[in-house]
Amino acid sequence: MSTASRLPEFAGRLTSRLPRTVDARVRRLAVASLVGQTLLVVTGGAVRLTASGLGCPTWPRCTDTSLVNTAEMGIHGFIEFGNRLLTFALAAVALLMLVYLWNLRKERKDLFLLALGLLASIPAQAVIGGITVLTNLNPWVVGLHFLVSMALVVIATLLVNRAYGRTGRFATAALPALPGVLRPVTAAVALFSAVAVMLGVVVTGAGPHAGDADAPRNGLDWDLFSHIHAVPAYLVTAGTLFALVLVFTRRIPGSFRTATVMLLAVTLLQAVIGFTQYYNGIPALLVGAHMLGAALLMSASTNAADVAHSSPTK
Repeated sequence: MSTASRLPEFAGRLTSRLPRTVDARVRRLAVASLVGQTLLVVTGGAVRLTASGLGCPTWPRCTDTSLVNTAEMGIHGFIEFGNRLLTFALAAVALLMLVYLWNLRKERKDLFLLALGLLASIPAQAVIGGITVLTNLNPWVVGLHFLVSMALVVIATLLVNRAYGRTGRFATAALPALPGVLRPVTAAVALFSAVAVMLGVVVTGAGPHAGDADAPRNGLDWDLFSHIHAVPAYLVTAGTLFALVLVFTRRIPGSFRTATVMLLAVTLLQAVIGFTQYYNGIPALLVGAHMLGAALLMSASTNAADVAHSSPTK
């Protein structure tokens, strides 16, 4: 029997071993995607804050003659190449997720499309990273690189929620009815979180952490945009506190209570880090913590809005 004639038989055996329900393997891959996307933000921050942005001075190779970093490049090459390598690891996770969802691609189109979005966006992220290097760390391209990471965190959060049956059409847990106002409030909080993150990118592009000593800045007033950046952050805090007041006064139990408490905790942590770095000369370690906090804020605000949207209203 020829190799070509054996392919359908092999494909049939393979698909027969893949899940026909959303099982622990699918859920673990969803969590791995979210953790990995958050870790990518952290490693990207390490690249920038250790001045390793040009640790690999070219792309797609690390040097003109090597795909990987070399010993002569030192710690900067190791940090930059490690960040690139994580991107490919995340692409592998997303591809494996699609494989495991193959038998469910029609029944659970929501999961399949979210996983496909992750896989499609990760190579795009790699290309943007390459353009970042080739443009000598242009601050606007660097900012776009970070914002795509934030979008991937949002997608991965939705993937986790739906894989665990917490939200969406296939939710398995009964959610308590919420006051109708909470849907638009949590949607606004998620929107203002995104605006705060986008303005934070502008602030960072005006600040001292360029990723390399010779990298350009965007030329904007760092102090002015720091104050503008704080405005949507205040609105996020106000909206979250309003939602939390309703949660406790109306005695709303379950997932939405947990989501709101988590959102407030992340919001307050971000505020503390933001104020501390502002009044202490924006040290690199705190800037890195603030970048991690931005990823956590996007995930927490997405989660709260997703749970509210999936809950019945009263």
